[in-house]
Amino acid sequence: MSKRRNTAAARHFFETELSAHGRPAEVTTDLAALLLRVIDELIPEAAHATEQFSTNRIENDHGRLEARLRPMRGLRTDRTASVVIGGHAFVQTVRRGHYELGVESDRDRLRLAATFDELAAVT
Repeated sequence: MSKRRNTAAARHFFETELSAHGRPAEVTTDLAALLLRVIDELIPEAAHATEQFSTNRIENDHGRLEARLRPMRGLRTDRTASVVIGGHAFVQTVRRGHYELGVESDRDRLRLAATFDELAAVT
């Protein structure tokens, strides 16, 4: 999250991802001129998808977060955004079963409550 897009930050992000995951055949972004330049520099052989609705899979992933933020009328500071987004990501990861927390619960819907009980016992 940043107030505006930064070429150095975009280049650093793509270089980090390329070193961690290799070179992709396709990159999907919006039409920001900054991203177009950085991707053309770093991954000229990759197809760059910028069509409308091409990011639907990505956008749908954080739809629940958007629904949670609407009643809060936005976030005032970067710190608040970081805390809320981190907490939301943790809850979604627990629900999807990526942590071995709350696995003793009898039902999937009680898994989150059992996870917080386990965490409270540790602290």
